[in-house]
Amino acid sequence: MDRRTFITKFPVAVGVTGFCLLPFGVARLLVPTVAAASESRIPLPGALADRADFINACIGCGVCGEVCPPRCIRFHMNDGGKESNTPYIDPAAKGCILCGLCMQVCPTEALTVTPIRDVKMGIAQIDQAACYPWVNVSLCGACYNICPLGSVAIQPEMRSDHRTAVPVVQSGCVGCGLCVQICPEPSLPIKIVDYSFRTKKHFIGQNPAPHNVEPSLKQIDSNTGELRY
Repeated sequence: MDRRTFITKFPVAVGVTGFCLLPFGVARLLVPTVAAASESRIPLPGALADRADFINACIGCGVCGEVCPPRCIRFHMNDGGKESNTPYIDPAAKGCILCGLCMQVCPTEALTVTPIRDVKMGIAQIDQAACYPWVNVSLCGACYNICPLGSVAIQPEMRSDHRTAVPVVQSGCVGCGLCVQICPEPSLPIKIVDYSFRTKKHFIGQNPAPHNVEPSLKQIDSNTGELRY
């Protein structure tokens, strides 16, 4: 293509691109914002830490949801306001398997390819007054059995009375939400909260496994999203 042709066609291409993106911008202006509990709207892995930056960077293309094996990615629609068409994960419905595909296909800086151990979607928090083992109702272990990161994120520790083992969140938790999805207690005593809400009482173990120990992601099929025991 010579220079004259390029100069002639470039403004047309820019205009067509802008026209195609116009519906996404208008949609964000027309829909209201509906407040929702933060634990039911956790960010995707590799998302920009600042929520405002993420909203500005995301173009609402939906590609992340298309490639997600377990289909855990949802999108703000009529509840979104400025966040309309932007993705989120509701861990109570379906948690993230940490396959990383959404980070790989994102066409903008909204999602950045990030090592699994460095993902910061949030951190699990257990309500000890409702968790089955903590209230000594029964044995469970669903949360630490499903965790893709294993003991660096959550592990069983024996109660002081030695009657049963209880789940204890570790500092290596990245907030994928699979523990929330699998929890059998209807009130969901385990939730994913923002890192800013964590306190020392949430942890007993403060030393995650060495970085040369890989998480046991092999227990989850990245193609189907199914657990493999």
